[in-house]
Amino acid sequence: MSKPSSAFSLPPVVSTLIAPFPKTPMEAVLSAFTKRLVARRPELLRRLGAVVQVPIAIVPDDMPHAFLLSLDETKSNVSICEKDAIADAKAVIRAPFLVLLGLLDGTYDGDALFFTRDLRIEGKTEYVLALRNTLEEAELSPGEFFGLSGRSAGWVNDVSGRLLDKARWFAARSAGKAGSMEPRH
Repeated sequence: MSKPSSAFSLPPVVSTLIAPFPKTPMEAVLSAFTKRLVARRPELLRRLGAVVQVPIAIVPDDMPHAFLLSLDETKSNVSICEKDAIADAKAVIRAPFLVLLGLLDGTYDGDALFFTRDLRIEGKTEYVLALRNTLEEAELSPGEFFGLSGRSAGWVNDVSGRLLDKARWFAARSAGKAGSMEPRH
């Protein structure tokens, strides 16, 4: 169930370049950061309620793989798998990669993207809504996700914000729609 390219989609060459990268090291890094975040912010799991330990698939339309996210006090895990290997997921979130990052950092409004079909949800909608509400309330920043604070967190937040802005501009330009991606502020 792939969505056609949009102003939010990365150019296909990005997926082609990423496809051969080994998944295991990236899974280990993402899982470690997720476990550390859950350890530092246990209120996130309490807020999720029934979603804890429920596998949720995050499927970037414009990337070669999907992510299976399972959150738990001791066993939080991010698995990278083929897009057709997400049968264990109780809910699926599909969108271009930059949209998914924009939802995580609050740049984009999930409701608006849902109604334009740039964001699609399958399975248990209540699980996706619980995850969304938890992330919105947590106001996570890239620096916090990486376990940083103070000046180093500020630097990571600034650099990642600039990189994401450039990536969004590049994606829009590649789709011939420069200037059409207005973030939520």
